[in-house]
Amino acid sequence: MSHLALYTFGVLKSPLADPGRLTQEFYASGEAVYREIDQHPGYIAHAEPADHSRGTLFDADWGEWGGFAVPAWYGKGRTVETTALAATLSLWTNLGPAFDAIYTGLHRAALNRRYDWFERTEHPAYVCWWASDGTIPTWHDGVSRLQHLHSHGSAPRAFTFHHSFTPDGTPTRIKDAEPKSDQVADNEA
Repeated sequence: MSHLALYTFGVLKSPLADPGRLTQEFYASGEAVYREIDQHPGYIAHAEPADHSRGTLFDADWGEWGGFAVPAWYGKGRTVETTALAATLSLWTNLGPAFDAIYTGLHRAALNRRYDWFERTEHPAYVCWWASDGTIPTWHDGVSRLQHLHSHGSAPRAFTFHHSFTPDGTPTRIKDAEPKSDQVADNEA
């Protein structure tokens, strides 16, 4: 059985080390979102550094999730003081639970504030793909899939929730995954 892999990537307006109010709000929001998502039905796991440190993404030990990687178009810093990005890599049982977790609850509230924290870019903010059972996706897999999505659009190799595919490559619509709230999902996360 396959599991859904989900990679997200955004360029922050300020470095992670910035002591300003917006950066601190972003951290507080992110911590609360992770606590909620960790309890969401269908959630399996997400990449996190072994030492749970902030601002050392490139040097952290990510275990079986592999070495930290970013898209080639990321042009900001890579040191503790200059890194200005947020990235996640997670595994889900299926499209529906991941879609529901992203577009409801605390994550939905954070999405509503994304332009307070993130720069607008011409690149997709996330990508989905199917990982074989027992396979842990790596950061390099996520970057490769995100770049494929940017260059080729949604395809079985790399897709969005709104233009998704089944594990066998058949185009599909997310069934039973409409947000539980009365809010409608934006085109991209």
